[in-house]
Amino acid sequence: QVQLVESGGGLVQAGGSLRLSCAASGRTFSSYVMGWFRQAPGKEREFVAAISQSGGATTYANSVKERFTISRDNAKNTVWMQMNSLKPEDTAVYYCAADYLPSYIATVPVRYDYWGQGTQVTVSS
Repeated sequence: QVQLVESGGGLVQAGGSLRLSCAASGRTFSSYVMGWFRQAPGKEREFVAAISQSGGATTYANSVKERFTISRDNAKNTVWMQMNSLKPEDTAVYYCAADYLPSYIATVPVRYDYWGQGTQVTVSS
């Protein structure tokens, strides 16, 4: 089992940057694909980015490609997401999620086994 705690959210103007962090408990962090999802009010939770167990492979939603970067450090049990050129439509609660020993990098929430509590990101125009 793993527990996830996100941090780094906040209020930023359009065009600005934020860096989200997700700290994981447990000694098997390297067994998990890690993902970031977001949920805006009245909308379904949507995939943002994910990274393989080793960090060698990443995948992004089209809406954030070239602007967001996911990374991880297995020695620190931490995954980050650097968000640049933020837009008002990026406003949402951002969740960190973990998928245990998957056979591929999933982009749907139902595939992920553990979730953090979420961190609010608000981008003003």
